[in-house]
Amino acid sequence: FYESTARDDYYTAIVMCNHFINRIDNVYNLADNDKREWKAEVKALKAYFYFELVRRYGPVIIVPEVVDPNLDVEELKLPRSHVDSCFNYIVRLCDEAAPDLPSVSSKQSDRRAYFNKEAAMALKARALLYQASDLFNGNPDYANFVNKDGEPLFSSQADPEKWKRAADAAIAVIDYSNSEGGATLVQGNVANTPLQSTMLDIEESVQTFNFLNDEVLWMVKTSQQGILTYTLPKYDDGSMHALMGACFVPTMKMVEMFYTENGLPIDQDLRWVGSGNPYALSEETDPKYTDVVALNEPIVNLHRRREPRFYASIAADRCYWRLGTAEDNIYKGEAYQGEEWGLEEERLNALLPQNITGYWMKKWCSSRANLAAHQAGLQSLGESPFPIFRLAEMYLIAAEALNEYKAAPDEEVYRYLNVVRRRAGIPDVEEAWRNAKDPTKVQTQSGMRDIIRQEWNIEFAFEGYRFWNVRRWKTANIDFNERIYGWNVVGNNANSFYNNGGGPVVVYSGNKFVAPREYLYPIRSEEVQRAGCVQNPGW
Repeated sequence: FYESTARDDYYTAIVMCNHFINRIDNVYNLADNDKREWKAEVKALKAYFYFELVRRYGPVIIVPEVVDPNLDVEELKLPRSHVDSCFNYIVRLCDEAAPDLPSVSSKQSDRRAYFNKEAAMALKARALLYQASDLFNGNPDYANFVNKDGEPLFSSQADPEKWKRAADAAIAVIDYSNSEGGATLVQGNVANTPLQSTMLDIEESVQTFNFLNDEVLWMVKTSQQGILTYTLPKYDDGSMHALMGACFVPTMKMVEMFYTENGLPIDQDLRWVGSGNPYALSEETDPKYTDVVALNEPIVNLHRRREPRFYASIAADRCYWRLGTAEDNIYKGEAYQGEEWGLEEERLNALLPQNITGYWMKKWCSSRANLAAHQAGLQSLGESPFPIFRLAEMYLIAAEALNEYKAAPDEEVYRYLNVVRRRAGIPDVEEAWRNAKDPTKVQTQSGMRDIIRQEWNIEFAFEGYRFWNVRRWKTANIDFNERIYGWNVVGNNANSFYNNGGGPVVVYSGNKFVAPREYLYPIRSEEVQRAGCVQNPGW
C-alpha cells in the first residue's frame, strides 16, 4: 500500500485511508479487536502521509474525512490550513491511534511494516520537533504568507512551549520503550576487539533483515536492489565485475563531521593525533585499531584515532572493510589511482560512475555478508525493509528540545544525549568537553545547540536526516551552497593523492540553494489552478 500509492500521490493515499477508516466497521466477519487495530494502523499511516506533505510544502490542505462526491467543483476547492493546524492534526491522529496499537515487540515479524504503538508515538514526537523548529515556529520569512482571503499561514511569533511538547513526546516514547515496549538501542555485540564490537553495534543499528531489529520502531518495505552496486569499491577478485566503483560517496564535510576517539570535533580535540595537521601522513601503532586501520605504514592523520561511528560508516584509504565472516573477507582500502579501490582511469570522466572524493559508504552494508552477497543485494540475509524511526532519534529529539526550552543545558539534556554517545563508544559530553579547545561550549545553550546538531549529523549520517534537519534549522542556505571537497583521486601515490599535504581539493562547486524560496517545495502549477490554493513563496 505504502509503496504503490504514496510515492506517487500522497493525497490519493490519504483519501484511501479515509475510505478504509470509515468503512472497516461494516465488515461483518472481522473481529472487533482486528477492526480497532487495523483502523489505528491506517490512522497513523494517514498522519505519516500528512507529515511528509507538511515537511515538504509547509501548510497544506486538510482533506475532509468524508467528501460528498456530488459537490460542485468549486465547493471542493479548499484553502491551505495554518501550519500549526496541520501539525496539530497530525498529533491528534497519532494520539487517537496509539492506544489501539500493540507495541513493536509484540508485533509478528510479518506485520512489522504496519504501525505499532511506539511508531505512532515517535511520529508525534518528530512532528512536534518540526513544529518547534526555526522553519515552522515564528519564521519571519513567512510573516506575509497568507491564503487568498488574507488568513495567515504561519504565526509571527515563536512559541517556546512547542519545544516542551516535543521533549515530552520523545521522553514518552523512551519511557514506554524502557518499561513496556521493549525497544532498545542495539548494543552488546561481540567481535574480535572492543572497537570492532562497538562498530558492529553501530552497523546493526540500521539493519532490519527479516524485519528484526530491537532499535527500529517502524520499517517499511522498499527495494534497495542494486543500490550497493553504486556504493561498493570495484574489487578485482574475479567475481565483482558488475560493481561500478562507487559513485554515491561521502564528502569531505561528512568525513570531518565525525568525532575523534575522545568524542570531540576534530578542531576541538587538542589531544588528537591530527590536531597539528589532520592532512599530514603518520603511522598508527596502537593494536586497538587492528583490522580497522592499517598499522605501521603511512596513513593520513584524518583517518587515525577517530570515533567508532566513523569506521563503521565510512571506508577510507588505508583502513579496513570487513565484508564476510571468513578470515580473508577483510579488505584494506587502497585508494590511489590504479590501486584496487582507486580509479581504473587516469582522469575523471563525467560519463563513467567514478568515486570523486576518495571515500566509500559503509553504512547499509553488512560485515556478516561477503562481496557476492552484496552484489546480489543482500537477499541471502533476508528481506531488508527501510527503517523510518529508530529509538536513537527519540533521545536526540529529547536532548535538542530540552536544550532549546531551557535557559542553559543541564543534567537532563546531557543525560539523553549521552545514551546515544555511550552506544557509540565515546565519552559523555560533559567529560569530553572538559578537554576541548573551548571547554565552555557545552555549558551554553547556543554551544550545546551546535553539539547536538553535530550529533544528529553523525548518528544519522547517510540515513536521509540531514537533508531535512538543515531545513528545519534554517541552515540549508549555508550547508547546501558549500563546495564539495575530497582528495585528488587521480593521484597514483600518497603525495599526489593527498594534494602534497595541502589539504582537500574541490571536486564539485555547482551547488545552489536559494533562500528562502527552496526551504519549501513548489506546488505544481496545475495543482494550484485546479485546487485554487496559494503557491509557496518565491515560486
